[in-house]
Amino acid sequence: MKNRQVKCIDLGRCSYAKAWDFQHQIFDGIVAKKRSNRDATQLQPTDNYLLFVEHMPVYTLGNSGDINHLLINETSMKEKGIEFFKTNRGGDITYHGPGQLVCYPIFDLDNFFTDIHKYLRLLEEAVIDTLAEYGLKGDRSKGETGVWLDVETPFARKICAMGVRASRWVTMHGLALNVNTDLSYFDHIIPCGIQGKGVTSMKKELGFEVDLKEVHQKLLHHLQLHFEITQFEKSVDLIDQ
Repeated sequence: MKNRQVKCIDLGRCSYAKAWDFQHQIFDGIVAKKRSNRDATQLQPTDNYLLFVEHMPVYTLGNSGDINHLLINETSMKEKGIEFFKTNRGGDITYHGPGQLVCYPIFDLDNFFTDIHKYLRLLEEAVIDTLAEYGLKGDRSKGETGVWLDVETPFARKICAMGVRASRWVTMHGLALNVNTDLSYFDHIIPCGIQGKGVTSMKKELGFEVDLKEVHQKLLHHLQLHFEITQFEKSVDLIDQ
């Protein structure tokens, strides 16, 4: 029984820890339902979620990341009000903070397709199409997940980072699109562990502050098209921020 309806939850601005705990709550619930379905005579449809959030300043390190790519010590991070977390997503180190649009799809891919490579490429495509609406040409960089500008030139720079985890075809974590992000925070890390390439934002490229809610809606539209989502259900914020 395939369910291509998606529940959308806007968490607003909240800490990374609270959003991560909320992701796990949803993720664990979907996995538990899939396990119970194995022995059930009547299958219960599994849910899909899209969480949108704007984090407080935080550096996160993926399970395959190198701590040496964090170039700032704990004392300096505290002084600057930056948190640090090791996570169970893929990828290396990145930054999340105000002005950045973070999207966490928690999908049961059995409802869509069981192909992680295709899943990542469709996330990238949705971001590329969103950027195109602002006249920005996003692209993929071979062997490097995410979305870039001016790929294969000396000016290549990353505008959207991605890192995901999947278990029993249920996904968590997702993408972080730099909209109005303060890029100075990236000076204290080697973003995604990639040497010699810059990081950018929509604001920097366009020369003006971009409406974050508008970008949110455009990204939602392109996710719906690429994943053939049949219906969105808007849900209220379910966590105490």
